[in-house]
Amino acid sequence: MKLLNIGFGNLLSLEKMVCVLTSESSPVRRLIHLAKDKNILIDATCGRKTQSVFIMNSGHVILSALTPEKILSKVEKEELESLNSNN
Repeated sequence: MKLLNIGFGNLLSLEKMVCVLTSESSPVRRLIHLAKDKNILIDATCGRKTQSVFIMNSGHVILSALTPEKILSKVEKEELESLNSNN
């Protein structure tokens, strides 16, 4: 299982991640509100401003203080390292 650091020592499984969204749009804010009402929201921001929202295949919604661009660079770095270690 590959884990991704989403900030402040919090990790999530890459295999269970469906998508990463920015938190700026109204539909995403509604999604966060609905997830909070259903008790499927996980806040991993440690009090910081929410920059990205992860949707998991279980339906859980996870908030992170890292930007989607930073998350993408971390995922790409992980993939590069795994390719180099296999060769």
